[in-house]
Amino acid sequence: MRISPNQDHDKRHARAEALFKKQEQQREGARAMAEYLAQREAVREKTARLRALRLARDAARTAPGKEPVQ
Repeated sequence: MRISPNQDHDKRHARAEALFKKQEQQREGARAMAEYLAQREAVREKTARLRALRLARDAARTAPGKEPVQ
């Protein structure tokens, strides 16, 4: 049984489509990972900034010669 030129073309086209979809998924995965890492870093920076502000506030409240303020 011989494969007609149309069948051969269809198989090559399907293979190319599958490869394209796989490559697109890989690009999207890399993009999503970069976004996730950027958000995670932003949360860490914000947490560190807020912690520093809280510690400074608490230190000012309990400074020597001052009564703690609530």
